Amino acid sequence: MTPYWEFAKKAFAREATYRFEVFTNVGSLILRVYLLRCLWTALYAQNAAPLNLPLHAMITYATVALLMSLVLEIDGTRLIREKLHDGSIATDLMKPIDLPLYFFSDGMGRTLLYAVLVIPTLLCALLLVRIDVPSPHVLAAFALSFALAYCVNFVLNFCMNAVAFWTLETFAIQLIVRWVSDLLSGQIIPLTLFPGIAGRVLFALPFAAIYSTPLLLYVGIIPQSQWASAFAVQIIWLLAFGAIATLLWRAASRRIVVQGG
Repeated sequence: MTPYWEFAKKAFAREATYRFEVFTNVGSLILRVYLLRCLWTALYAQNAAPLNLPLHAMITYATVALLMSLVLEIDGTRLIREKLHDGSIATDLMKPIDLPLYFFSDGMGRTLLYAVLVIPTLLCALLLVRIDVPSPHVLAAFALSFALAYCVNFVLNFCMNAVAFWTLETFAIQLIVRWVSDLLSGQIIPLTLFPGIAGRVLFALPFAAIYSTPLLLYVGIIPQSQWASAFAVQIIWLLAFGAIATLLWRAASRRIVVQGG
């Protein structure tokens, strides 16, 4: 595993080089925390509040969701698309390394930089909002769920980027999926606000396993008696997308089309 750890460190150093972009991302996140606090405060003042989420819990939910997005919005597998464009994927396939694991290591290195930035971002956010802190065992459950959410998000991005072996470009597809995910994953609007069949359908989609499950665990909407089933749904989606990613990679590695290079 030593080479892959080195790949991760190299990716971390590479991303840290673009300091202005990093600081801009953090600044925009803090601004969104403030705007969402104003939005939900105004909505609650008009009695547009869900019964099981008081205002302080809703602000906590929105803030934690934004902090999660600092990590989850990183496309850890965009390197696949970039290597297809410059043709280096052909020589990479001949190297004595596991390429999917290499992509995971590179993405993890990029993600770790933004994970570190969660701390100063949280400290700045605390100047604007009050965040509820659950008990240690709830935090542990949230951490496990967030780790599963990261893996589900990674293999989903891997599947979309692997499609570039046939289409050469997947940016538009990924942009559409991100818009859909932002709306249907519970990142912006808690899925508990959707009643009846609509809510059950949304909870059954893979997007809920990325944002909604960890967030509802954090704010206590999912009781401890339902933790096992919540984790099971995330694991099922992880295994499903993992199987699809494996099939795509096996087919893609036998089909190399170089654009430019």
